[in-house]
Amino acid sequence: MAQIDARDRLIVALDLPDVAAASAMVARLDQRVNFFKVGLSLQLAPGVEGLIQSLLDSGRKLFLDYKYYDIPETLTKAVCQAAQRGVTFLTVHGSSSLIKAAVRGRGESGMKLFTVTVLTSWDKSDLLEMGYSSHTVEQLVLFRAKMALEAGCDGVIASGQEAKAIKTLSNKLLVITPGIRPDGSSEDDQKRRTTPRDAILAGADYLVIGRPITGAPDPASATEKILDEMQKSFDSRPAS
Repeated sequence: MAQIDARDRLIVALDLPDVAAASAMVARLDQRVNFFKVGLSLQLAPGVEGLIQSLLDSGRKLFLDYKYYDIPETLTKAVCQAAQRGVTFLTVHGSSSLIKAAVRGRGESGMKLFTVTVLTSWDKSDLLEMGYSSHTVEQLVLFRAKMALEAGCDGVIASGQEAKAIKTLSNKLLVITPGIRPDGSSEDDQKRRTTPRDAILAGADYLVIGRPITGAPDPASATEKILDEMQKSFDSRPAS
């Protein structure tokens, strides 16, 4: 089995105030990071199309985290547009019929589709508020992961706390884990956070990291520390 390079598995979230700040962060992390997430915080920001195109034109990988959710026909068309643009990863959300519509829209492109399981800022109390009284967080994550697998999705977005259970369900599903907080990070809205090491040892394939890097006094140095922890964790993970 080929060795995993942590630099291929770190996705930096450009959840920043504006496109100028996002572009500056990409430049600061040059030669260290090649995979970036553009999400809802920049979706309507002036110039975001230019940012997306510049990432694609420079050969960087793009995780478009817009969590597409609509009727099947609209979803198919939207996903097709993303595939034609050259997006690397795309998030979708919804029932199996919607996921299948997204798979149709992806067509024969190399773009990978990921469904959201349960947001890492949620815990049991949030599920209860949303009406999921008969599920624990892990049960709902596994239910949605199984649905994604059967509908033809490539993977899921899930906390490192559920990554091991997902991989037990199926090793075919890729797991992208957000809510990553290195040891010593301050408390925030991520209720089901994990360290880079714990997420990877649990089976996470990719880590999405925003504030611990983009909010650090020295983002490049913070990135190198995280990459070092990731690499050691990948190297110590049993071969599958």
